Amino acid sequence: QVQLVESGGGLVQVGGSLRLSCAAPGSIFRVNSMGWFRQAPGQQRELVATITSGGYTNYADSVKGRFTISRDNVKNTVYLQMNSLKAEDTAVYYCHTPTSRGRYWGQGTQVTVSS
Repeated sequence: QVQLVESGGGLVQVGGSLRLSCAAPGSIFRVNSMGWFRQAPGQQRELVATITSGGYTNYADSVKGRFTISRDNVKNTVYLQMNSLKAEDTAVYYCHTPTSRGRYWGQGTQVTVSS
């Protein structure tokens, strides 16, 4: 079982910022892409951003220019810096990694953006 440990969610006002963190086992982190998904109430889970082991990034159109995904290969941690938050960013955010053994998810962290 691969354990992904998330932190950093919370309540923030529109226009504010939050940073999410996700720690993974080193053996997994070093060779696999990492990503963030989110799921709002009544909605399907959607991709937010991904980063490959080599540092290439991909973003959903809805977050481009506002969110930044990064990884620390010493701490085996992936981050999601979220700026200029909007009410529609409210969701549970999940860390994710696709490995040769299967797809793994974090427990989820709530992000609530209030107006």
